[in-house]
Amino acid sequence: MKNDAPRTVRRETALERDDRNFAELLQELRVTQTGVQILFAFLLTLAFTDRFASLDQVQRGTYVATLLLAVVAAVLFTAPAALHRALFRRGAKRRVVDVSGKLAAAGLCVLTMAFTGSVLLVVDVVLGRGPGIAAAMGTFAVCCGLWGALPRWIRHRMGHHPPPTAPHHHAPQDTR
Repeated sequence: MKNDAPRTVRRETALERDDRNFAELLQELRVTQTGVQILFAFLLTLAFTDRFASLDQVQRGTYVATLLLAVVAAVLFTAPAALHRALFRRGAKRRVVDVSGKLAAAGLCVLTMAFTGSVLLVVDVVLGRGPGIAAAMGTFAVCCGLWGALPRWIRHRMGHHPPPTAPHHHAPQDTR
């Protein structure tokens, strides 16, 4: 009979865990990268529309800041692949995983600001400054809530204890 009880211990070496963690991070980055690419493409096309000339100084400033934030987010989300490539076969997988996780977290923070700026710009142009600011604040709150507060709340409810891991097997260090 099949045992459906959840497994709390993975039987993997430290290197296998690093490989799995990096693969999982890359999957997460594929999801976020698509959103960044769509936002960036949208922002690039705006400057070439007829209506762009009618934007006021605040709207133009919001546009430029948001465009630059989208670029920074894209760079942060692609940096783990570049880092992996530069350190491939140098025995740095653990460091690549750690740094890549931090780059992805920074990318989410910057993406929050880029989403907020893009909503501010569009709603400001369509409905006015007040509704634009309100919509931007709502966007910021939703991103912070779902990407920051919700995971913290879940971790708190779990008691801050990650599931136990298998004892580390001291396998030879991989040179990837």
